[in-house]
Amino acid sequence: MPGPLESLKILDFSTLLPGPFASLMLADMGAEVLRVESPERMDLVRMLPPHVNGVSTSHAYLNRNKGSIGLNLKAREAQAIVRGLIAEYDIVIEQFRPGVMDKLGVGYEALKAINPRLIYVSITGYGQTGPYRDRAGHDINYLALSGLASYTGRRDDGPVPPGMQVADVAGGSLHAVAGLLAAVVHRERTGEGQHVDISMTDCVFSLNAMAGAACLAAEVEPELEGTMLNGGSFYDYYRTRDGRWMAVGSLEPQFLKALCETLGRPELAATGLSASKSDQQKLKAELTTAFLQHDFSHWCEQFAGVDACVEPVLSLKEAARHPQLVARGVVQQVPVGDVMQLQMACPIVFGSGVSIPRHGGKALGEDSERILLGMGLTPEEIAALRAARAVG
Repeated sequence: MPGPLESLKILDFSTLLPGPFASLMLADMGAEVLRVESPERMDLVRMLPPHVNGVSTSHAYLNRNKGSIGLNLKAREAQAIVRGLIAEYDIVIEQFRPGVMDKLGVGYEALKAINPRLIYVSITGYGQTGPYRDRAGHDINYLALSGLASYTGRRDDGPVPPGMQVADVAGGSLHAVAGLLAAVVHRERTGEGQHVDISMTDCVFSLNAMAGAACLAAEVEPELEGTMLNGGSFYDYYRTRDGRWMAVGSLEPQFLKALCETLGRPELAATGLSASKSDQQKLKAELTTAFLQHDFSHWCEQFAGVDACVEPVLSLKEAARHPQLVARGVVQQVPVGDVMQLQMACPIVFGSGVSIPRHGGKALGEDSERILLGMGLTPEEIAALRAARAVG
């Protein structure tokens, strides 16, 4: 199947994670995505280990189903090529600091003058305005300034770096896709394009959801291990005798009852229903002791058939092999060069289907000649552009 976004044609100027993950989602759903890559300054993801057959596994995944044209945007000839492409590729994703694309002659206003239907999505750490607009940052900084890190971790040890980049992906990538598609709907209705400003800090701030609502409206400040869902109740992880972990989310009375009965401690259920912090801490201590009595495999077997919101903490390899995820097809084979490689599949299921992955991330500039020939350039002109280091 071609995918529901087959009508979209996107120029992707982004590197690293936030922009490429956003355009991966779009490409997986059928959009035609052409990466504009600098032949002078390689995307660091291409060098990120591990490598399989000389290709970074991160690059092969994040840039699946995308084309690649190598353009040195500091060269006027390359800027002219971008302006020529905008008539057809009328959506842009970029991830430079504010003002950089303007200096390169391919900012929103310059390209909008060529194609008023242009949708231009800018993903930055702090947005296009405000005193931090030009400030450098990484995922951990956005989590810190958004307030999320202040109540994510343990009271004795402080905030913890999450296992994946929450601000980059949930803040940047997913909000960029949502904003882009909303702009597409607006354009279909009005004929007008627009600039979509995605601040990863703004977006991850909005993810505070329940804690943020309580803080702003009722001035209840969340603390480390201070709320029901961040370690302040029995809703938590528990170590098994062999050093593995079980996740307990048995908040509702029927699930709590099933948890305590499976542990052989049915009397503990009444304590779990108490709102008292001391009662919650007593229950956590009892659960900690109970789970330490047996190995991980024992508890996996005990809870396998019990509807108690208790699940094992799996490694990534174990997760990929879990029957539920296998049944959902979350792992697939993707051609990367001359070999097939296991990758995470597009997780969105459409009744109409989506296209199977065509290829993993391509070599830098692999589609340059094809694209330029399609624009009407001759082989001699392309050779001259390469000699001038405008095209790679």
